[in-house]
Amino acid sequence: MTAATPVALPAEAGRRLVGVNLVLLVLVILSTFGVIHVTHDCRAMYARLQVLESSQWYLQEDYGRLLLEHSTWASHHRVEKVAQEELGMQAPALEQLKVLPR
Repeated sequence: MTAATPVALPAEAGRRLVGVNLVLLVLVILSTFGVIHVTHDCRAMYARLQVLESSQWYLQEDYGRLLLEHSTWASHHRVEKVAQEELGMQAPALEQLKVLPR
């Protein structure tokens, strides 16, 4: 068994390999920048998502409080009490009621 002897490539083939290697190097560098850009965007979007989820939680809490307040202010008993005490209104007597035919 003898060791393989190195074969010399023609100059044109060597230049072609250097050109291909340069193109591949440029593509790898561009790909690296693309990965860096996408990773940065992903992290920024995730941070924004967390801010929005936190905001959503506070808004849901406020909405629940507002629903409770609305139901308190709009309760029939309270409306009737305000009408009588603050506006001096009272329910009409039966003699004052009129039923209109359709």
